Amino acid sequence: MNDSTASLEAPVAYLAAHVSHAEHRIYPPASGRELVRPEQEYRMMRITDCRHLSPRPTLSSRGFELAAAPTATIDFYDDEAVRMYYYPAVIALLKAALGARAVVVFDHNQRSARRAAAGEPGVRTPVAAAHVDYTPSSGPRRAREILDQAGLAHLADHHLALINVWRPIVGPVQDMPLALCDARSTRPTDFIETAIHHFGEDDIERPRLSGQIYSLRYNPLHRWYYVSDMRPSEALLIQNWDSQDTTHSGYMPHTGFRNPTAPADSIPRESIEARTLVVYP
Repeated sequence: MNDSTASLEAPVAYLAAHVSHAEHRIYPPASGRELVRPEQEYRMMRITDCRHLSPRPTLSSRGFELAAAPTATIDFYDDEAVRMYYYPAVIALLKAALGARAVVVFDHNQRSARRAAAGEPGVRTPVAAAHVDYTPSSGPRRAREILDQAGLAHLADHHLALINVWRPIVGPVQDMPLALCDARSTRPTDFIETAIHHFGEDDIERPRLSGQIYSLRYNPLHRWYYVSDMRPSEALLIQNWDSQDTTHSGYMPHTGFRNPTAPADSIPRESIEARTLVVYP
């Protein structure tokens, strides 16, 4: 693959080198509580624009891929509309792109600094923290839970993958794009198991959902990518766990980052991320 294309230098938020116990506590914006995150350190990294790379990155080659994904116009902040109209579009996209036998969309989130500051329920600000959504223990456990809840437990022995579909709500995305680390440039020691607890608006004392993710430690060998000027008609497929991958190449670190080349009048990022379980034939 030819990486001699446009790139920029930008700070990437890594887990601080001295942190030995990492934990996230995610509270709803309306609670007034600050999010609890592990201490981070920023490292200047080269981030390559992969829009025109040839051959293009794929889930199997680098852990992510860009897809043309036009959708019908809906209000992406209307959760009921998202579940009714957008979830089927995500399922159709992944079945066509990956040849999946079945796809379950089990969750989504919206990010907008402006709407989060206004206190809109469920909306959070874009986050800078290099991470992977699952680990070798939390990935299989979550996959089994999703299959059981969907009445698909009989597919548990199939090749499974937890894949996020990330899409801009407005565009072009310039101020806070998503950076993606080539899974093959990581080492097992870069990944630190991190507890994560999500609290709902109705109870901020007991977690609504608890799990485990990976935080990422700095490694100068990491190769980072982004897609310039992403628009709502495009989507990034991001692999977070694969049942057939016994190495860390199945875990794709990602994070938002401040783009130093963004125009002063760029549109603040708004995005939606659908979380899915993919069942391959």
